[in-house]
Amino acid sequence: MIDVNEFEYMKIGLASPDKIRSWSYGEVKKPETINYRTLKPEKDGLFCERIFGPTKDWECHCGKYKRVRYKGVVCDRCGVEVTRAKVRRERMGHIELAAPVSHIWYFKGIPSRMGLILDMSP
Repeated sequence: MIDVNEFEYMKIGLASPDKIRSWSYGEVKKPETINYRTLKPEKDGLFCERIFGPTKDWECHCGKYKRVRYKGVVCDRCGVEVTRAKVRRERMGHIELAAPVSHIWYFKGIPSRMGLILDMSP
């Protein structure tokens, strides 16, 4: 467990688009989440297994690879890496937008962090 008293300081800042893309495992291209018939995540959607990892331990989306012996294999049919489902909590995707946006906390906070960064008054 991490001891919170070991830290001297914490720095919070804006991440550049290139930095966010480097953290990302893939681009989310569709707003869909789960297929209502199969109850499996939609491809390229918000819960995509190819981007975030499998929903079942050691099993790809299409079921071609099952069990631990295929650990680390990327399925040639569905593109899902065979690994633990727990990686879904760690992996991040990104969405390409037409215009840059900022989180509301930077914009509406008091004092406005966005205003301080850009040296603007409200």
